[in-house]
Amino acid sequence: MATTPLQVIPLGGLGEIGKNMTAMQYGNDVILIDAGIMFPENDMLGIDYIIPDFRHFSQQTNLNFRAIIVTHGHEDHTGAIAHVAGAFRAPIYATPLTRGLLEVKLRQARLLEHVDMYTFKAGDTLDLGPFKVETFHVCHSIPDGVGLGINTPVGLIVHSGDFKFDHTPVDRWPPDFAKLASFSSRGVLALLSDSTNADRAGWTPSESVIDEAFDRVFRKATGRIIVSTFASLISRIQQVAAAAQRYDRKMAIAGATMMDNIKMAINLGYLDLPSNLIITLDEAAKRPPKEVVIMATGTQGEPSAVLGRLAAGRHDRLSIQQGDTVIMSAHPIPGNEEMVHRIINRLFQRGANVIYDPIEQVHVSGHASQEEQKLLINLVRPKYFIPVHGELRHLKSHAHLAEQLGIPRENIAVVENGTMLTFDAKGTMTVGDRIPGGYVFVDGSGVGDIGPAVMRDRETLARDGVVVVNAVINSRTREVLADPEIISRGFVFLRDADDLMDSARQTIRRVLQQNPSANGNKYELVQDALGKLFYNETKRRPMIFAFINEV
Repeated sequence: MATTPLQVIPLGGLGEIGKNMTAMQYGNDVILIDAGIMFPENDMLGIDYIIPDFRHFSQQTNLNFRAIIVTHGHEDHTGAIAHVAGAFRAPIYATPLTRGLLEVKLRQARLLEHVDMYTFKAGDTLDLGPFKVETFHVCHSIPDGVGLGINTPVGLIVHSGDFKFDHTPVDRWPPDFAKLASFSSRGVLALLSDSTNADRAGWTPSESVIDEAFDRVFRKATGRIIVSTFASLISRIQQVAAAAQRYDRKMAIAGATMMDNIKMAINLGYLDLPSNLIITLDEAAKRPPKEVVIMATGTQGEPSAVLGRLAAGRHDRLSIQQGDTVIMSAHPIPGNEEMVHRIINRLFQRGANVIYDPIEQVHVSGHASQEEQKLLINLVRPKYFIPVHGELRHLKSHAHLAEQLGIPRENIAVVENGTMLTFDAKGTMTVGDRIPGGYVFVDGSGVGDIGPAVMRDRETLARDGVVVVNAVINSRTREVLADPEIISRGFVFLRDADDLMDSARQTIRRVLQQNPSANGNKYELVQDALGKLFYNETKRRPMIFAFINEV
């Protein structure tokens, strides 16, 4: 009997939508599951994306990282792969399509030649030291997704991956019910299950319903059609291509990453596109609008994505034309609703007809709803249940479902990122302490160098602006020479604030004259006095910088 405990440590995806990553450690051996990113929230000004905090593991030199296993190709599971691959000398395991999407990212990061990658197919078994990982096919909104049955010395852990039970998937590859049932017969110690739709009753619709919706939209559209979706959503690209062929349209691609993904998927056989279907954006501009469909990114309201630039009129090669039909083939990620709605409104302003769910069912979730989540629990019948992949409200709802199905409350662990779950040789789970960690912001080329203090400064600057003061004093008499210079950005419009600026100059003179011996902190006294003045007059608190020069 094994005496070493197994530790399961979620590093991302719990209490949030995105940056999914889980570590499993037995002794000194570790496997990592997924490496995702999360889109920034509205108050995370200037942040490009967020990655999991995996420093607890990357800083330990005695650990043997057996593998990074990626369950499928979506950004919230693959987007941080360059950061993770750069931090861990571990081979990457993925199915063919997922590997192709990972290679695109690693090639862009110039890491592809420095990483060992291994391809497996759903149903294969991976021998990774003390971990024997049985992979099984799951349906999701992208082909080639898998869940994992992880045999460890203390018991079998099942990780669902992102899943739904789609009986009519567009790739005609249904879920592996037989493998799930076989796990139950062997005894499952713990199930980690996708919780994204745990607050939605019923079943998630099949991906096949999108074909009918596309057909209706394509039939009615008289101008160009612009379909926006995730760059990695290969099956959706195939559905758009099929509709384009039915209605004699050519398809152009806007976005380098989407084009790279399409080329890769064609080479691997996951996309079946006639050679004469794809045209360039320049060729599309020469054709009648009713003969063109354009694939684009930007369904989450990202300002720099194609759809965001079209909505703002800032795309260098495309612009919205009167009569265009824009299809938003994705649901907003929780927290992105405001940005997405802003994009939709701007597209309407520019003359486009915007189609989105629920106007037409041009997107369905790739995640299981309550009845499917119940079915998975009943198929697997785990001793312990750990809801993952969702905000806290989703995890709580999923835990309630599991309790309804007879799993004791004390055997259900609703935990946050970094919480250590320990399984001993007796099959007992203990919820331990949390390891340090949280959001790691990526801002331009900087990774992790933006912290709470910087974010607070950005919030202040965005909310109330900045005021810069430059005053010159006589080093001998301490007299203020000339009027202090005041520069304001984002606080008040100076031409309309003469009285306020005159009061500010008087305040600067008074503070400096009343405190002639205040050597090192003259600028602090000026900043404090101006802060009080501005708040009393405007009820705003701009960031104030005072420079006192002596001559």
